[in-house]
Amino acid sequence: MSLAIMCAPTPSEAQESAGDSVMSHAKGNRLSVGGYGEVCFSRNFFSDHVSRYSQPEEHKNDPSHGKFDLPHAVIYVGYDFGRGWTFGTEIEFEHGGNGIAYEKEDEEGGEWEQETEKGGEVELEQFWLQKSFSPKANLRIGHIVVPVGLNNARHEPLNFFTVYRPEGENTIMPSTWHQTGVSFFGRAGRFRYEAQLLAGLNADHFTNTGWIHKGNKSPLEYDVANKYGVSARLDYYAVSGLRIGLSGYYGHSIGNSYPRNKNGVDAEYKGRVAIGALDFTYKGHNWIVRGQADYGYLSDASQLKYVYNRLNSRSPFHHSAFVSKNAYAVGIEAGYDIFSQIRSMRQSDRQLYVFGRYEAYNPYASKTKGTAYNYTAVKRMAVGLNYHPVPQIVVKAEYSHRFLKSIYNNEPAVNVGIAYEGFFL
Repeated sequence: MSLAIMCAPTPSEAQESAGDSVMSHAKGNRLSVGGYGEVCFSRNFFSDHVSRYSQPEEHKNDPSHGKFDLPHAVIYVGYDFGRGWTFGTEIEFEHGGNGIAYEKEDEEGGEWEQETEKGGEVELEQFWLQKSFSPKANLRIGHIVVPVGLNNARHEPLNFFTVYRPEGENTIMPSTWHQTGVSFFGRAGRFRYEAQLLAGLNADHFTNTGWIHKGNKSPLEYDVANKYGVSARLDYYAVSGLRIGLSGYYGHSIGNSYPRNKNGVDAEYKGRVAIGALDFTYKGHNWIVRGQADYGYLSDASQLKYVYNRLNSRSPFHHSAFVSKNAYAVGIEAGYDIFSQIRSMRQSDRQLYVFGRYEAYNPYASKTKGTAYNYTAVKRMAVGLNYHPVPQIVVKAEYSHRFLKSIYNNEPAVNVGIAYEGFFL
């Protein structure tokens, strides 16, 4: 096999799903190797003190703070065995690290805690074997992406304008959401469809500031599967350049942990998680427009504080805060390629998108037992540029502003980043 440089999807191309991207550029070769990565800088013009929400007046004039980060560095490897059998894996290094990290938990009074995730911050986001019977019928078994919402289905850095992944979906749901299970998917005519059976989420990880965001994590060497979940997605390619998607998830979450308690809240309540999401992408006439709306429901939310593992202060789970019954995230972004109007730039395949984004989200949209965390209601806007010197690379710059309720201080920031997405073999 010869070595060939292979291009990642350009901003004008519609990628079907994150799971398909591992193999989508093999172009007849059995082995496919690629990936994506991001380097980011932020200057945040607001306080980073743990009590900035509980005592906002005390921190109104706190100094700004900055950070460099490597949010994601990802390696794709795929192989075609023949006769319809393929293998795919995605290895992700988050924040340039490996092992156990310390975090200051705002929802637990600013305590320092060890953040334990399976494999530290090096994760297998995908690891599956697939049998393809036809374009309409494919079976994928292993560790797979759960394509609920726009961000999870299309989370690579060429699929959003902002420097970091869209904040609303990234707050209320796992990102990227990946679990072990079975997926059946295919494409017929203008439709692409997918249905999955998965290990359930773990309610021990749900929080007031992130809702189910950490629910797919496990501090153990395996994913507990006392309970199960199902997800589904349907994409409709309506007209040239327009894709409309519907996706959802349902599963039980209380008691899906170790050790399993046969008594009390764990045995009596279910913790049903139900999520519905609508999203779209339009690419045409030198415009890219993306939008999404997500709504989530959690039954027995008021009981989560009393789950066995959350009562044990030595367990690696969250202990103090209530969790909301409901959460939502809506967002829309639009960008125009101004280089499309300059012949030399257009002919050299360079692009410069001027974009704007607006989103609103709240991981604590309902007051559990009357408890309010009003700082979780956020409206955010961002404006900026995306420059593509070549189709596989983007340089991003943006000014963003979080608008909180009037008793809190708003949160402006400047973010700059560079990212690539490409296949090399």
